Amino acid sequence: MKFEITSPVLTDRLVLRPMEPGDAEALHAYQSLPEVARFQFWEPRSLEEIRSKLTKWADMKCLDGEGTLAFAVEERKDGGVIGDVSLRVTNVEARQGTIGFTLNPQYQGRGFATEAGRALLRMGFEDLGLHRIFASCDARNNASWGVMERLGMRREAHFREHALFKGGWDEEFYYAILEDEWREQQENAGFSGVNPAVNGDRRG
Repeated sequence: MKFEITSPVLTDRLVLRPMEPGDAEALHAYQSLPEVARFQFWEPRSLEEIRSKLTKWADMKCLDGEGTLAFAVEERKDGGVIGDVSLRVTNVEARQGTIGFTLNPQYQGRGFATEAGRALLRMGFEDLGLHRIFASCDARNNASWGVMERLGMRREAHFREHALFKGGWDEEFYYAILEDEWREQQENAGFSGVNPAVNGDRRG
């Protein structure tokens, strides 16, 4: 599977684009917050740590098999980075992928994560030809699994105390959606919320 982001993904209110070195301060504004890192595998990040990681994140715009596409999320009206999202191909043969999203708390509660998530699902199913897309989150992260449900994903698993996470037992939800389920939802809703501005080279 080969794929390359050649232009930004546009939704009604957002721009999803590859990350750039100049995004460091905007990412640090929320990735440094304890409340944002609480349910993540990482701890609050310093500006220097983010600058270092951006050298890798900025290259996550091409796939050649399994791998991750990483996007900075901007609000079209005002510009500026308000969050980041990712789409990762986890198994090429079985056409499996997973999505993730993190928003600056100042922009939460406005439907931006759901809007960005819809763009990722459309990209995964239409551009990458995935069969199933899943996502997971801490069971206490109501905002995150609420987004997954608004995306039409169904809860497939509830893992209780299955791993140690930041000094305590983890409780985790897994959600997923199949390509035919997603297409049926699009037909029922008549939804077309993404400008097909991303071109890729998809090969099985």
